[in-house]
Amino acid sequence: MKIAFFTPEAVPYAKTGGLADVAGALAPALCEAGNEVIVLLPAYGKLNVPGRRAERIMPDVSFHRQGGAVFYFLHDDGYFLRDGFYGSSTGDYPDNLERFVFFCRRGLRLLEQLGFRADILHCHDWQSSLAPVYLKSAQIRNPFFRSTASVLTIHNLAYQGIFPAEDFPFTGLPEEMFSVDGLEFYGKVNLLKGGLIFSDSLTTVSPTYSRQIQGREFGCGLEGLLNKRSADLRGILNGLDYSVWDPSSDPLIIVNYDAGRLEGKAGNKKALQKECGLREDPRAPLLAVVSRLAEQKGVDLIVPLLPELAAEGMQFVILGTGDEKYQTLLRKAAAGSPGAVSLHLKFDEALAHRIYAGSDIFLMPSRYEPCGLSQMISLRYGTVPVVSSTGGLADTVSGDNGFVMNGISAGELSVKIKEAVRLYADAGRWRRLAERGMEKRFSWQASAGEYISLYEKILRSGVHSRA
Repeated sequence: MKIAFFTPEAVPYAKTGGLADVAGALAPALCEAGNEVIVLLPAYGKLNVPGRRAERIMPDVSFHRQGGAVFYFLHDDGYFLRDGFYGSSTGDYPDNLERFVFFCRRGLRLLEQLGFRADILHCHDWQSSLAPVYLKSAQIRNPFFRSTASVLTIHNLAYQGIFPAEDFPFTGLPEEMFSVDGLEFYGKVNLLKGGLIFSDSLTTVSPTYSRQIQGREFGCGLEGLLNKRSADLRGILNGLDYSVWDPSSDPLIIVNYDAGRLEGKAGNKKALQKECGLREDPRAPLLAVVSRLAEQKGVDLIVPLLPELAAEGMQFVILGTGDEKYQTLLRKAAAGSPGAVSLHLKFDEALAHRIYAGSDIFLMPSRYEPCGLSQMISLRYGTVPVVSSTGGLADTVSGDNGFVMNGISAGELSVKIKEAVRLYADAGRWRRLAERGMEKRFSWQASAGEYISLYEKILRSGVHSRA
């Protein structure tokens, strides 16, 4: 098959979150399975192209090869040559609708210029969701796209690309499409809604999340539409890049280990305690948080527990950035528990590796989590997760390899932490729990297989065919 990704991010070129990991890993995995894959994304000002600069093939298009896939970068200095991808410290860019209209339109034109007749146009999140809309409107009679099917993946339904009604003309769509059956959403323009209506198939990043977003609590106002399209909606769990996250070969950790040599974690724990200014005590349960500091991630549930749990002999290492409110509260907690709470308000990939390797327990009490990668990493590193039962957390963590909260509250989190710590005192049982987590695999090859199955089903159905 010929597959074209439209995505606003992809590792290693541009990343703000998990979407980039998906695009950067899934495309090569699909190539590995024998498909021809190209990836289109904006040429941001801070584009990270490893090894060498991307090669220009047109005045406004450059490319770079990675893992069998070809990544094309669409250049427009006015729209993309900026410090941020979507905004600055003062907020979102006011012309974001125009920017991603340009991206979708230019991307479709590039496919024609390249002669790349895609079987599947796979779009990611609201920034690329207009591409399927154009396939079913402006490009409806274009023979080049006659056999192209569209798939839209929802990475986080909370981000929808909502803009004022007066911006609708920038889309170039007919006025009648600004309606309840089109892109209108409570008097505004909703780009994601357009993609949900016009894409041939919809996916999201875990089976549980695909079900949750069809209800009011997680549907973000689009639950009715998602229910209507439930037969076309499928949850496919993201994978983990085990070439990067592998404690047996990870160059960023102190002692390499695997499930058969789990005692290697002790050396990493000792080094982490020393690096982070924690008491060097091998018996003290060391709990970790590697997260964006936000209410969604349940940080507000962790903060009030720190003084009590630190007084009971537990240690904490926290890495991340986010809301100033939580940064302030965490600074206070760390200052009040010296030697027990270590706070690192920054992005530090190398330290994250050392934290996963050196910690005993990983905390992830998210209010919602479409998929999540941190719990998969912690399992791979033998660091037992304590998670809420939502989205991808529910699909990857169970009583067989971790601890799952019954509800979302600080009290419930405390109960599960203390339950984990009691089991930690039983070295044999704890080792078996950690080993089971390390044996779990969430590979991109498995995810790619599910996507291929979906693509083939769409193409067989013929629902995408245009006259």
